[in-house]
Amino acid sequence: MTAIATAFRALAASAAALLAVTVTAPVAQARPEPKAPLEFVSLRSVDPTILQEMRYPTAHDFMGEPVDGYRQPLCILTRPAAEALHRAQLRLLRQGYSLKVYDCYRPQRAVDHFVRWAKDLDDETMKGEFYPRVDKSRLFADGYIAEKSGHSRGSTVDLTLVRLPAAPTRPYRPGEKLVPCYAPQADRFPDNSVDMGTGFDCFDTLSHTDDPRIQGVQRANRQFLKKTLTEAGFVNLAEEWWHYTFQPETFPDTYFDFPVAQRPVAGH
Repeated sequence: MTAIATAFRALAASAAALLAVTVTAPVAQARPEPKAPLEFVSLRSVDPTILQEMRYPTAHDFMGEPVDGYRQPLCILTRPAAEALHRAQLRLLRQGYSLKVYDCYRPQRAVDHFVRWAKDLDDETMKGEFYPRVDKSRLFADGYIAEKSGHSRGSTVDLTLVRLPAAPTRPYRPGEKLVPCYAPQADRFPDNSVDMGTGFDCFDTLSHTDDPRIQGVQRANRQFLKKTLTEAGFVNLAEEWWHYTFQPETFPDTYFDFPVAQRPVAGH
């Protein structure tokens, strides 16, 4: 009996020691998901008539894969920027046009994804469409990729114009033949927007809003978009005909990282 009692005491001591380790060991805490400040809204809640073709949750972008942080095809903006787009849209609807957004708020994790991709010089999956004439090693030096983006502050939007009624657009099929983004509109990837001379996210100097080689209807379309948005309080980035920032920015110095999804802005 003494041997059995001794064994039980040893087991009890071991169990107590294990319990003490279990109780005192630090518990791994999941990092809380960043949430959008109250100043952010879903564009659809402000103006459901603005068309949305959010590119970065899909494989049809310059990387050829969905971008980190884009969990839903949703345009999120600061409320002043969304309301300014609404005012511009009201004017355009009366003239038979609609805005169409490609990208709005962009989390910092998405920008980090761009940077990692740009440093991988072997990955040129989408070169044939988005940067045919640019050496990938030049993307940082030429300003196409940067470690920070104004989109992450919430008042910048990438967009175009669509003539109403809007024609349907087919989805991109990964692996399909790529056509340069500056090819004639009838040849490049189908988009129901008016002809702006290049597609969205075309890494080429032809994308500069006032590039002198862009003339005729293409130039008129760019200037129509620019005039409409300028009058609504937006400022164009000269290197990208699609890129506009509402001024003054609600968060001029803050780069957010909450994901693009309804939940972070639910109820706003």
